[in-house]
Amino acid sequence: MATEIQQVVVFELSGETYAMDIDVVKEIIPTQPVTPVPGAPEYIEGLINQRNRVFPVIDLRKRFGLELTETDDKSRIIVLQVGDDMLGIIVDTVSDVMTVASDMVEPAGRVVSGLDAEFIGGIAKVEGRLVAVLQPAKIFAGSEEEL
Repeated sequence: MATEIQQVVVFELSGETYAMDIDVVKEIIPTQPVTPVPGAPEYIEGLINQRNRVFPVIDLRKRFGLELTETDDKSRIIVLQVGDDMLGIIVDTVSDVMTVASDMVEPAGRVVSGLDAEFIGGIAKVEGRLVAVLQPAKIFAGSEEEL
């Protein structure tokens, strides 16, 4: 059986390294002001209008319960397209786009437990480091309904 290859966008959150399949990444943009949504969960920063599409922006640090830091000139919004829905995620920095072979990824259930486990599809062993590969549909789950 041939080894499957996927490209991932690698980014940092509170000193931890994460990745997401490039197929769901529509674009990466600098952070920008968002319009707050009263009554939305704390992790939903608000809404932005990008290319005539209005969509929610989530701070992944809040969503994952990580240490909060101020956004700076390295912070980015990764715009994701999951099915018909768009979502922005705020990350500390985007560091790389890399190719990962399927045999370099361990299923998350074997190595990760706790709240974050539901968001993580696997753990990739890349260039001597471990990178959590996120499942965008799980991050999305509930966000659209909560607005």
